[in-house]
Amino acid sequence: MIRIIIAEDQKMLRGAFASLLRFEDDIEVVAEVPDGEQAWEAIRHHQPDICLLDIEMPGINGLELAENIRHAGLPCKIMIVTTFARPGYLQKAMNAQVEGYLLKDEPIDFLIEAIRRIMKGERVVSTDLAAALFMKGENPLSEREIEMLRLTKEGMTTGEISKALFLTTGTVRNYLSSAIQKLEADSRQQAAAIAEDKGWL
Repeated sequence: MIRIIIAEDQKMLRGAFASLLRFEDDIEVVAEVPDGEQAWEAIRHHQPDICLLDIEMPGINGLELAENIRHAGLPCKIMIVTTFARPGYLQKAMNAQVEGYLLKDEPIDFLIEAIRRIMKGERVVSTDLAAALFMKGENPLSEREIEMLRLTKEGMTTGEISKALFLTTGTVRNYLSSAIQKLEADSRQQAAAIAEDKGWL
């Protein structure tokens, strides 16, 4: 039996995944959880063969959970199932050495086949996602520029950012100006939106 944990914050989708997988004779769903903290507890308790993880969950997100699993040296295989075809997300998933990265709109038969292929030692990535990774382009932003755009996205002004980071307003403006130029944006808000869309924030 392939023992699976499903971590997905949307109750209806989580239930649908579990119900469909339980029809398979060689698959057992040992836990269904709505957030990252419960997923982490369930993974350590049940020691599943495969963890089926959403990315955007309350608490610990799916990519952070994947990193936790790897750092802890747990043997379970990781499959990310997401609605987001963001190159930055896919790159983080590949860095965490996940075995599967699938879009949620794939047919259920593809998901089931992917589970079995992963158990055989293969890596499975949705075709659209593989294309996104191939075309992605590297993140041109520095850590400081990412931090500035993240705070901009949260609605902070230049003055508020300078106080929060103990920098002069001129320094903050320079970082933001550099980020805007690198992303070929018209404003700091647009730069933040571009960076978020690419999964860099």
